[in-house]
Amino acid sequence: MKTPQGPATVTGGALSDESLAHGLKPRHLTLMGLGSAIGAGLFLGSGQAIGTAGPAVLVSYAIAGAIVVLVMRMLAEMASAIPASGSFSTYAEVALGRWAGFLLGWLYWFMLIMVLGVEVTGVAAIVSGWWPAVPQWVVAAVVVAVLGGVNLIGVRQFGEAEFWFAMIKVAAIVAFLVVGVLIILGVIPVSGSVLGDWAAHGGFAPEGWSGIAAGLLAVAFAFGGIEIVAIAAAEARDPRDAVARATRTILWRILFFYLGSVAIIVALVPWDDSEALASPFVSVLELAGLDGAARLMEVVVALALLSSFNAQLYGTSRMLFSLGKRHDAPAPTTAVSSRGVPWVAVLVSVAFGVVAVVLNWRLPESLLSILLNAVGSALFVVWLLITVSQLRLRPRLEAEAAARGESMRLRMWGYPGLTWLTLAALVGLAGLMLTDPAARDQLLATAGVSVFILLCYAVMRAVQRRGGERERSPLG
Repeated sequence: MKTPQGPATVTGGALSDESLAHGLKPRHLTLMGLGSAIGAGLFLGSGQAIGTAGPAVLVSYAIAGAIVVLVMRMLAEMASAIPASGSFSTYAEVALGRWAGFLLGWLYWFMLIMVLGVEVTGVAAIVSGWWPAVPQWVVAAVVVAVLGGVNLIGVRQFGEAEFWFAMIKVAAIVAFLVVGVLIILGVIPVSGSVLGDWAAHGGFAPEGWSGIAAGLLAVAFAFGGIEIVAIAAAEARDPRDAVARATRTILWRILFFYLGSVAIIVALVPWDDSEALASPFVSVLELAGLDGAARLMEVVVALALLSSFNAQLYGTSRMLFSLGKRHDAPAPTTAVSSRGVPWVAVLVSVAFGVVAVVLNWRLPESLLSILLNAVGSALFVVWLLITVSQLRLRPRLEAEAAARGESMRLRMWGYPGLTWLTLAALVGLAGLMLTDPAARDQLLATAGVSVFILLCYAVMRAVQRRGGERERSPLG
């Protein structure tokens, strides 16, 4: 493809999605990234992670958090230069080849479908606890139908809804942190605390390094959702500036919210109290004698899960739309409504949300744990390919910016040293997880899914070649 200035370039616009609406503002992106990461992974997954590693789960969060900050900085660098609804899938294709874009796009799409199941499972369980007469699958069906409709209205309305959803979640987390600190300082008296008495419960790391490694899967899932910012950048009014502004602050805020919240939980709730860890935030508030606040927190958790479900539905539809635009998904998925919404892609994602409703009916107790671990291991593959893509693309992005007499709006720190360090950390963590049976099974399962997707790619390319289709350029 040629631009008026010469040969096609990575940043020349061929990757943009002009058919989509551009109604998102920087504040939408900022709160969307912040809010998308505050969902089941924090409110529900943190309890599972603590139960796996004990208080040493703080090490798991610190390791995963540092890696996520670096990976997201790489992603933000590429997104600020190449805003596209396919985000890291598009960047992987440009950097490594069509196979990489196909693999990353479909792996992430399937991962988000699993996340949809997690979010709707959490909401259904909470609401059914309030009204036992209402089956979980009925609640899940209502959630899928209502939020599916919200995603069909328009991206500006979606962004505004996510903005206020996120504001509620952030306010709740801040209030929780304040209450937790007051309990630890003794301002709010409680009957007991495990702070300083970890020895009675096995010490700081009761499961050792294997527990920390196993906890990384649930922790990795917890940070999932931040990447929605890069996907949504393609529908911002000023994509390159908006994604740069949004990612500068949300990473550190998320680390503060996660580490702060988990530190308070492990200080006040025994890691081996599975009943309390089923709803760790509510348990801390009940410990403070704030029963009304505990009930309010349940409402906040339900709203948080609804918000995350809404955002993941957005992410699945945009990734599927991008795959369709690149001829890696059926052509109808590229259909766009008069409001600039990829309505077919949304409906396909809603259909798989219905599958999650069926799973709620068939596996209401075991589904959440299964999906949490599976998503965590899939995220490592996504992070790995983002890192490799940034290594390959950075020289091209710098050269093209220099040719235009400009400088890149956002850069990865310490390139290439920190990028290589991140890549080594990801490989090392994968190796550490292989030492834990449960983690190993999930990593192997993710590897199996990846191989299956690549086999589908090989079959698709063989059919296309037999039909006489020429290999297209990754630039469009």
